[in-house]
Amino acid sequence: MSVQERKERERAGRERLIVATARELAEEQGWDAVTTRRLAERIEYSQPVLYSHFRGKREIIGAVALQGATEMAATVRAATTAANGPRARVYALARAYLDFAERNPAVYDAIFQLDGGLAYAQEDTPEPLKDAFAALLESLGEVAGDGVHPGLFTETFWASLHGLATLTRAGRLPPEDAERRVELLVNRLARL
Repeated sequence: MSVQERKERERAGRERLIVATARELAEEQGWDAVTTRRLAERIEYSQPVLYSHFRGKREIIGAVALQGATEMAATVRAATTAANGPRARVYALARAYLDFAERNPAVYDAIFQLDGGLAYAQEDTPEPLKDAFAALLESLGEVAGDGVHPGLFTETFWASLHGLATLTRAGRLPPEDAERRVELLVNRLARL
């Protein structure tokens, strides 16, 4: 291994450590607790080392969002692959999405609520975000219905899931009706 390869590997390792630590801190204490000073203390590097990887918190949030989008896509695909038939796939997708949002609130916020400096729904949208949408489209496109654009249907279903995730987490919806909401979404919006 050359010196350059070793340095690149070490740099990539530091970057992974910064992102993992930011994510851990955000999940424990919220994104307000994630500062370059606190990250530097936790990972035992100086703040200039952090700034050599990320220009600030916004870029760190973006890195967590990209990592989270990759994980969410894998979670959705695993759930839908195990399901048999369109209704089961859509239901599995909805449950996997909502479970991901519940288990990873800080990551979910990084993907969908916070400014991580990432472009969404544009040509320059990063591949992990496009792939997360594609993971939804793979199951939802098949149930969009005649005359309905599969991408538009997926956006609408996704918006409904996002609303359920955020309103549930904020305590705005009674938890005892969570499964009935998912059933209603699958049965009526997806008409399954």
